[in-house]
Amino acid sequence: MVPRRSAHMTIMVTAAQKAAKRLIRDFNEVEHLQVSVKGPSDFVSQADLRSEQVILEELDRARPGYGFLMEESGKRGSENWAWRWIVDPLDGTTNFLHAIPNWAISIALEKRLPDGGSEIAAGLVFAPALDEIYWAEKGVGAYLNDRRLRVSARQDWSEALFATGIPFAKTAPRNRLAFARVLGGLMPETAGVRRFGAASLDLAWTASGRFDGYWELGTHEWDVAAGILLVREAGGYATDPAGHDRVTGDVVAGNPHLQPRLRELVAEAMGAAKA
Repeated sequence: MVPRRSAHMTIMVTAAQKAAKRLIRDFNEVEHLQVSVKGPSDFVSQADLRSEQVILEELDRARPGYGFLMEESGKRGSENWAWRWIVDPLDGTTNFLHAIPNWAISIALEKRLPDGGSEIAAGLVFAPALDEIYWAEKGVGAYLNDRRLRVSARQDWSEALFATGIPFAKTAPRNRLAFARVLGGLMPETAGVRRFGAASLDLAWTASGRFDGYWELGTHEWDVAAGILLVREAGGYATDPAGHDRVTGDVVAGNPHLQPRLRELVAEAMGAAKA
């Protein structure tokens, strides 16, 4: 039985669906979009900005006083927030601009804890072109539309399929070297490695069992916050390469059988790259 979505999740789904309507129109007329360059191989389009504005307005209207961390406009609201929205209005912009349907809206809700720390209480990854809504709430489970998600049960390294994000122009040389070491270690021993270009979807697909594991170096909170909760609520592990639950940029996720070995491989590669 699918649990009833909380008020927070209902707000998140509504905001994402509203933004998705315009994104789908833009996707079908992508050649007319104005595009700016934020950095090497890093683009922002009118579609990103319009989507973020719609999501901001919807979430702020529903929960005034909540903080925001958004990819395009940064932090908004009080630094003393009790709840904060973390938003990537269009994850996979390069895919979007090349008419590739692997792109998504990612929204996470972060809750401040009494000790001053925080945790992700809810996460949503919506892939409008694929008609897939992945959602999770802490302690409630992870779902694809109305189907409960579980990470894969594969234990054999030779049967495992992994996903990653390939470093691009602005990636630090150390991370590029570490990536190459991990890839070199995986390719001869596994069923394959895939790169689809949207971190939020890579994590959602890991939660759904399509991928057995995923790693990427140098991510941002808005890329992975919702997806990490999806993996954990689907019974998987998602940590940094050192095994810490608080992920601050480098993420390794997967099922409980394979993630520990993948994490060790990534940690060793990062250590070697520093040497």
